[in-house]
This record gives sequence, structure tokens and C-alpha cells, in this order.
Amino acid sequence: MSKTFDFEKIIQSINKQEPAPLHLWHPELSGDIDISIDRQGVWRHCGDEFTRVQIPALFSRILCREADEYFLKTPLEKWRIQVEDVPFYFIHSHWENTASQPRLKLISNTQEQVILDSQHPLRVEVNPKTQEPSPYIKVRASMEGKLSRSLYYALVNVADVDEQQQKIYLRSDGQNFLLGTY
Repeated sequence: MSKTFDFEKIIQSINKQEPAPLHLWHPELSGDIDISIDRQGVWRHCGDEFTRVQIPALFSRILCREADEYFLKTPLEKWRIQVEDVPFYFIHSHWENTASQPRLKLISNTQEQVILDSQHPLRVEVNPKTQEPSPYIKVRASMEGKLSRSLYYALVNVADVDEQQQKIYLRSDGQNFLLGTY
């Protein structure tokens, strides 16, 4: 039985900067490809950084995670890539005012956009040796993105402080997200 795919619909979703319908595609593993993503979200091929920003932006739309491995997946192929930490790296933010309450939109270096809300919560890991925070946000499925250091501290600067509990919270979409303690 042959599979049919609506390639026009796939191209439209990619052009709209939406993730492709990866959950519908189940190709066999094609192998490993020498593409990697470093801790700052820099995409590389054979060790060289992609010079055209459109390529990582396109690839990020067909990126998926299965167990602890990452793949670029199409309806017909599935290639394993290497990810040093997490595949998305958020460098910008923008507050949106909705009818009910403000919400924070985070924007990655590949133009991935995520609203900080209950479906996309924030978590902060603290290095036990250096006490350095590493903030992560759920992007989609089982994939996360890391906030750049400058973005994280810009958010800390506008966050609410709970003096009694000695905690710093960021409020978005009606919920509090813990940024850290002091």
C-alpha cells in the first residue's frame, strides 16, 4: 500500500512558519547526517555554521525528538542530528496585550514563537557548582528551548518579587512562572 501526502499543505505550513505535521509521518530511519545544534542554538553542517538563516529556520519546522534523539523528518525520510543541549534558543521577547491579560511571546533565533503559558511552561535549572541559572521553555511535543542569558536577565528585571518567599516570578497569560530565588 503506498502512502500519499498532501505536499501542498506541508509547504503552506512551512511557509506560514508553523511546524510541519510530523506526528503524521512515520518513515524509517535514513541514517545520520552531519548537522548539529550547539548550546547557543547555532546550526552547523560538517562543523560549519549555516550562513543562510533561512535554512535552520526551515529545518526547525521539520525537527522532532524521539526518546533522547533528534531527527529531521519528512514524509519519506528521517535523519538523525546531534543536539548539544536543546534545539531552540530564545533571544527576543514581546509582550502581547490580550482582552484578559498580558502574555509574553518568546522568539527564537530560528523565528520559532512561543507564548509563555500553561502549555509552554518555563523551568529554571540551577548549576549546583556555579549557582548559574539555565531557563528552559517547552516549545512543542517533547522539545524545549533555552533562553539566552541576556533575555533571561531582562525578564528578571521586569519580574515580580515575593519578599516573604524570596522568589522572583514572571506573570504571563494569568499564571506565575518561577524565575529564581534569592
